[in-house]
Amino acid sequence: MKAAQITGFGAPDVLQVNDVDRPAPGAGEVLISVEASSVNGLDTIVRAGGMRIVTGHRFPIGVGLDFAGVVAATGTDVPHHQVGDRVWGTVHPLKRHTLGGAAEYVVVPADRIGPAPADLSPVEAASLVVAGTTALIALRDTLHLTSGERLLVRGAAGGVGTAAVQLAHARGGHVTALSRGRHAEALRELGADEVFDYGATTPEQLGPFDVILDTVGSELNSYRRRLTREGRMATIALSASSMAAIAASSVHGGRRIRTLSANPDTALLRDLADYVTSGGLRPVIDSVYPLADIASAHQAFARGGAVGKQVIAVPGE
Repeated sequence: MKAAQITGFGAPDVLQVNDVDRPAPGAGEVLISVEASSVNGLDTIVRAGGMRIVTGHRFPIGVGLDFAGVVAATGTDVPHHQVGDRVWGTVHPLKRHTLGGAAEYVVVPADRIGPAPADLSPVEAASLVVAGTTALIALRDTLHLTSGERLLVRGAAGGVGTAAVQLAHARGGHVTALSRGRHAEALRELGADEVFDYGATTPEQLGPFDVILDTVGSELNSYRRRLTREGRMATIALSASSMAAIAASSVHGGRRIRTLSANPDTALLRDLADYVTSGGLRPVIDSVYPLADIASAHQAFARGGAVGKQVIAVPGE
């Protein structure tokens, strides 16, 4: 079988598609015949060596956090999944020593998959797994967005951003999107009430907001000042500067900046599927690459400026 792997830390050219043995599921595990995966921020951080304190220097390292595909086999003690089920799910980000979702087959614990929405193609489903569950955890479970509250989404045109705009609209929030100006029409179609060009708008020109979801990681303290007295803020972009802002916010009173742990399980994937089925969430895909050209997908992610996700078709043509 074919699998994309990180062969050393560095730029996208360290990614190679290699021939590897097909894995077999153990107790509580399922073997997935993967049809699509996507590029996520953590994939690029691991590839560049930003998580080497956790991953170590043992290569190859699997790439691809998410997948959509079909259950090909089950291990023992897997009562809720059958061979042939169409599913979506995630690979544990720190337990993919040789195989990730960007492979023809992958083994994962059964509690990390859920039924994929029937109306989505595998490519469409893969585009939503990490982006959608991250946005849902952020808005529902971390920030507790309620109907009528004013929300700012920074980096609104990215994978998590486009999902957050839609989910916030579905939950009744008043959504302000901050992105490149040329993305305004697309974001309004997704449910944004207001769109501002981040290159022409300072934090002081915005707000106030009840909730801020940040996917960028810079200027967190400036945006934190745009919160109302009971406002809440979370970031998914962890860096030295963002961690400093998070620490400072925990010391200096209210309006703390939170981080979130996005570790999807079957229940969360079912909740996400409900939003798709009800029309509250749809895929936003920038481009699709075959598995053999995964390095180009990572390059496109690094360039930025896209609306939505870069998706890997497995095996693709």
